[in-house]
Amino acid sequence: MAAPADTLHVDPLVWGHGPKIFEAFLEPTCPFSVRAFSKLPELLDAAGPERITIKIRLQSQPWHMFSGVIVRCILAAATLPDGRDAARAVMAAVGAHREEFEFTDHCAGPNMDATPNDIIRRIESYSGLKLAAAFAVPALQKAIKWQCRYSRQNGIHVSPTFMVDGLIDPAISSGDTVAQWMARIFA
Repeated sequence: MAAPADTLHVDPLVWGHGPKIFEAFLEPTCPFSVRAFSKLPELLDAAGPERITIKIRLQSQPWHMFSGVIVRCILAAATLPDGRDAARAVMAAVGAHREEFEFTDHCAGPNMDATPNDIIRRIESYSGLKLAAAFAVPALQKAIKWQCRYSRQNGIHVSPTFMVDGLIDPAISSGDTVAQWMARIFA
């Protein structure tokens, strides 16, 4: 069950505690973001949690038509008892079934008849988490707006985008290997 609106805690999507800060701005249904997301645990293992802090930032994009609903589901999961790990489970579930949350050419296909409640139920089914109550907490909007504002203030326009120690590094790509990421991050 979600916390009351006045005590809502959204667990930060942060892993590791090292001095090197790696921020990944991801849209949950973007194929390139999904590819980058899947490499983050390997990056944490390779660098070591004492050397790196990995922060996932959610970059909702309107051409991914259910992006806002899915981002809200991820942040709703972050309010559950397992917090960030529940949010990561939702992201993994969406990523594993990415095409079921997308539209053909961003404007057509079976999802034209889907409602936000259909999407929430689909994510609940794939993740094994109950999200509807947490999704409906009005105070969750504050966390959603923070993600959007943080991206905007940093000039983030596309996903994935990567920042190292507060600076965007356009040379880092989702197609890179973790070893290539490490070389850029710790250069």
